[in-house]
Amino acid sequence: MTDTLRAAQAHCQSLQDAVAHLRDNGLEQITAWGRHLAATLPVGGRLIAAGNGGSAAQAQHLTAELVGRYRRERPAYSAIALPADTSSLTAIGNDYGFEELYARQVAAHGRPGDVLVLMSTSGRSPNLLAAADTGRAAGLRVWAMTGPRPNPLTLRAHDTLCIASGTTATVQEAHLVALHLLCETFDHETLDHDHETLDHAHDLLGHETLTTGTADHEILDHGHETLTTDTADLVTTRRHDLPRAQPHAPRPSRATDRRCP
Repeated sequence: MTDTLRAAQAHCQSLQDAVAHLRDNGLEQITAWGRHLAATLPVGGRLIAAGNGGSAAQAQHLTAELVGRYRRERPAYSAIALPADTSSLTAIGNDYGFEELYARQVAAHGRPGDVLVLMSTSGRSPNLLAAADTGRAAGLRVWAMTGPRPNPLTLRAHDTLCIASGTTATVQEAHLVALHLLCETFDHETLDHDHETLDHAHDLLGHETLTTGTADHEILDHGHETLTTDTADLVTTRRHDLPRAQPHAPRPSRATDRRCP
């Protein structure tokens, strides 16, 4: 066996061990995150994601799954990957320094109740630590995805998913698995909500039919074929065509939003 083959086998074993640890220790946390997003994004909340290097790509991967779709058709949800705005990155880096790269964007885009996901294999990147502090001060829910504990980012975040591996590549690969599991949970939770909405629509339709007056019954009898077609259309309506829930109260404008320093 060549050294190259041994290295490849060792890499696969490292990933296998990390995913096994994630399966045994992280699934409950990931599903809780997915449920939280399912309760936040459909009512006007936003997810903001950031990371450096490979983790920056992971941040964009996550937001693409939410703005686009993961597996099934559903509404688009608000999600912003901070590493993707190159003009803001270069302006902020040039004017304020690399440490403020994400904190200033969080201050601009984040609102109370939004979710901030920060990905770091080391958990020590100064720009992510600053972003976590800014997010918490602005009322965001801060989640971190890191490598092994202990690390400073776990102390800044409300909740942290740690991958037990000392290899940067393995941590990032396991983070990708976790992101897909998060999206899977989100889809399941929002699908359940869509079914409840459709069932409610069916109940309303049935109620209107039962309470229709005599004259209306005569019309329905003559137009039975049309009524059947309309009902079938309701049943087969695609989930992403259903009306989206609205927030209970207006989100504060950028001019009136107050944040802690």
